[in-house]
Amino acid sequence: MFEYTRKIREIARKLLEKGTVDVFIGYRKGTVAMMNEPVLIKDPAEVDFLHWDSHCGLNLCNYLTGRTDRIGLVANGCNSRNIVTHIIENQIKREQLYIVGIPCRGIIDHRAVKRAVGNREILEVGEEGESFTVSGKGFQEVFQKKDFLRTNCAVCVHRNPVEYDEMVADPVPELEGVNPFKDVEGIEKKSADEKRQFFTQLIASCIRCYACRNACPLCYCPTCFVDESRPQWVGKSIDPVDTMTFHFLRAYHCAGRCTDCGACERVCPVGIPMRQFTKKLNKDVFEYFGWEAGVRADQRPPLDVYRVDDYNEFVK
Repeated sequence: MFEYTRKIREIARKLLEKGTVDVFIGYRKGTVAMMNEPVLIKDPAEVDFLHWDSHCGLNLCNYLTGRTDRIGLVANGCNSRNIVTHIIENQIKREQLYIVGIPCRGIIDHRAVKRAVGNREILEVGEEGESFTVSGKGFQEVFQKKDFLRTNCAVCVHRNPVEYDEMVADPVPELEGVNPFKDVEGIEKKSADEKRQFFTQLIASCIRCYACRNACPLCYCPTCFVDESRPQWVGKSIDPVDTMTFHFLRAYHCAGRCTDCGACERVCPVGIPMRQFTKKLNKDVFEYFGWEAGVRADQRPPLDVYRVDDYNEFVK
């Protein structure tokens, strides 16, 4: 990881000094262990703030929407697919971007690590190869990274960026033989009442803070449907019906667009696995249309076009 960090800093300094970009977007070490933060660098003297390790989990594409300046940024597999989605949806132009590709071996699930140490406060974290060390007052533990990957990273088949101008290292092997929709298939086997109960329990602890929406790179509408008052599409309370309406409608707005980056789950303060909503839609779009979001910049998303041979068995 140190080599990645050194290379990112080197590239960012070069781009800023030569005036190739106006700003460079990356990550810096967070003030809380395992919670690295996005950072925007404009001064070459500040590139040493840039950092990369297995705790860089937020999606940087939130900082691209509607910008007109020239931007350098780091992008692993899912971030690069969101960049492609932003380009397709005319939120940014490809010529504005200098993409520094990150071959990614997965992001660590900070909640799983906290559970493993009995929820003791982690003050420091270090990473060496395929293992990482966490320490706090009176304890130090060494774990294998593969045992603590986020659930989306454990089944990711696009670990390398699909779009880039320069890579910080050689591509890593892509995962093979994984079924990213195994959990969805289990839910599909449930009866209608069991599905309703499953999703009701899934969001029972939701406090409607909208952190998932705010962290999602796809939620860039100037006014979200939940904030509309004329008309008011959904209530503002934590009534179960209003809460379910918010989650289902937000998921449908992401249909054919979600890259399964996991930013929504990472920021949820109560740890709701809300990817269960979007993963079902990802599965349907892939099976019916052969579409994976953000993989190709030269093709319109399936819900953005019409073909006479489109799947239409639902039409009676």
